[in-house]
Amino acid sequence: MDGELPRAFAASQELDRAVASGAAIKSYPHPSRLGGELSLPGAAGEGAQALGLHTLGDLLEHFPHTHRDRREVRQIATVGVGEEATIEVTIKSIAVRPMRNRRQKRVEARAGDESGPVVAVWFNQPWIARQLGEGSRVRLHGTAKQRNQFWVTEHESLGAGQAGVHTSGLVPVYPATEKLGAAKIRELIAGARELIHDLIEPLPAAVRLAERLLDRPAAVDAMHFPEDPEHQEEARRRLAFEELFLLELALAARRRSRVDTSRAESLTEGDELIALWLADLPFAPTGDQEAAFAAIDRDLAAEHPMQRLLMGEVGTGKTAVALHAMLRAVGGGRQAVLMAPTETLAEQHLITIDSLLGGLTPIALLTGSTPAAQRREILGRLHSGELGLVVGTHALIEEPVVFRSLGLCVVDEQHRFGVRQRAALDGKAPEGLIPHVLHMTATPIPRTLALTAFGDLDVTVLRELPKGRRPVETFVVDGARARARAYERAREEIRAGRQAFVVCPLVEESETLQAAAATTEAERLSKTEFADHRVELIHGQMHSRDKQAAMASFAAGEADVLVATSVIEVGIDVPNASVMLIEAAERYGLSQLHQLRGRVGRGGHPSICILFGNPAVPRLEAIGNESDGFKLAEIDLELRGAGEVLGSRQSGLPDFKVARIPDDAELIDRARVLARPIVERDPLLEQPEHSLLRQAALDRFGPDLDPIPA
Repeated sequence: MDGELPRAFAASQELDRAVASGAAIKSYPHPSRLGGELSLPGAAGEGAQALGLHTLGDLLEHFPHTHRDRREVRQIATVGVGEEATIEVTIKSIAVRPMRNRRQKRVEARAGDESGPVVAVWFNQPWIARQLGEGSRVRLHGTAKQRNQFWVTEHESLGAGQAGVHTSGLVPVYPATEKLGAAKIRELIAGARELIHDLIEPLPAAVRLAERLLDRPAAVDAMHFPEDPEHQEEARRRLAFEELFLLELALAARRRSRVDTSRAESLTEGDELIALWLADLPFAPTGDQEAAFAAIDRDLAAEHPMQRLLMGEVGTGKTAVALHAMLRAVGGGRQAVLMAPTETLAEQHLITIDSLLGGLTPIALLTGSTPAAQRREILGRLHSGELGLVVGTHALIEEPVVFRSLGLCVVDEQHRFGVRQRAALDGKAPEGLIPHVLHMTATPIPRTLALTAFGDLDVTVLRELPKGRRPVETFVVDGARARARAYERAREEIRAGRQAFVVCPLVEESETLQAAAATTEAERLSKTEFADHRVELIHGQMHSRDKQAAMASFAAGEADVLVATSVIEVGIDVPNASVMLIEAAERYGLSQLHQLRGRVGRGGHPSICILFGNPAVPRLEAIGNESDGFKLAEIDLELRGAGEVLGSRQSGLPDFKVARIPDDAELIDRARVLARPIVERDPLLEQPEHSLLRQAALDRFGPDLDPIPA
């Protein structure tokens, strides 16, 4: 019925009244901390909870993602048909009129300014006629139409000398929900604006002066209500610097705490064992590997735990560097583990390390699939110290696993483990000590990400490829003719004695569905394109024994084609493989594609990687044109953003509100430079002048980074 307000509008009116009366903002005991509860009625309260807006402080730091420019108020006569504009008018009369569909209504208001008349039109909002009476002064934003009409998208009643929240200046647009819209958030923040002056300023005056930064209240105010875009960017820079500075303080404090309070066993022996290993190594270490050996040896010789990130291009020999470190531990009578995120990767590490060792020292595999009898044997040998080297998954950190003298942990693809999973390894060392840790990743990480996600780690980078490695030609193709030629090219390589990988498409996030897709594709290929060749299959859902058998068969040259899911992304080393075919390549990330490409080109013969997909997709265009993994990592960062590049929140990357990675690379460097001396002088930020810094760092990053002892 016309006289009834829609239910949604009734709820909206309730919130309007709450905002207008200030009832939405309860009194709070500590104004400077803005800890008072944000109390909103009904659905709006649910919307606030969904956005994480629990207190006034949360509200004031809920920043807009953009601003709409409403600085220019036009006269009616200057607005052409089709133009979007803001006008300010006086209502002369207003009425609700039916539309062709009798259930729909339109509100028409005859209005005008000094330059002429206009008919303002709202659709399906009949209650507006009750809000705006004759003589009302109203600011409207919308689009000019023919017949002197102005279709309104936003409007606002103006009192004497009053500026509009929704239609004046640079209007903030906030992240919102269906239950709490951007306009209501705008009104709430405008109503609480005077409380911005109570915000705490954590940055020391010397730091603000050195960086020429706004004070915090001024910056927060300008983030919401800037005078111009330059003012807003100045505010964003100030708050981004603060986030990065607090992070660098936390990272520096955590690094200093590790040096000052954590003890590890000095590992300096093992020269004889390492010499025997190097003498039988089938290749000469690269210069980068030699430098990594030396840096890690220096770390292991110290009595505080090593925390180093080993990052390298595909095929640069990270496993050999990790094994050098593990032999340093074993040679001194200690134990070393390598923990991988998946069983397939752990199995591949075992194969690679076992071949590099050449029987020099025993090694075992411990995963969730290890048979019970074999598991009991491995646990017994670890407990007695008889077994010095073990490779495994998170099964290594389970309670029954007890080491006699764990000295070193190598954590592979460490961003795929949670912080607590990695920390659980610390508890496996002898009492009073924690193990040295070498983090390892096959994904090149851009410098800006390394400084923020892993800023408390020392970083070693491997770029140099072993002698004899050949570049991999990469093609992105689409269409039936191109596909037929790709299969023919693979068959040519097989006839020449080489082998081929075929990687099946990523199917959502289900390993079971991927396994089914790979199985179907293997059956199809064995009957069609590769009917005259031997086809093998591997996927993550296969039993461990079957996976090992499939890989052994392919590695031995008993199979010509290996059909696989992305389980072969890292750790697979078959020098005779020279062809990589990737189905539905657009479903993979750039780093995944680069890792898959790295499975070929590992022998002394030319290799090719053919991606089936749309060549116009930016990441496929990038992988087709660029072979340097670090350059691709920078491109990936620009295309996807920091959180997506590193994966889940387990990566350790903070959830920045304001800072932008990689855009704020300069601010990261400046924050790092200014944070280090403060932590050196006051490691726990205990001095009175640093108390606000300490609290801000703990509030912002404590739960994730645990940077400063509470």
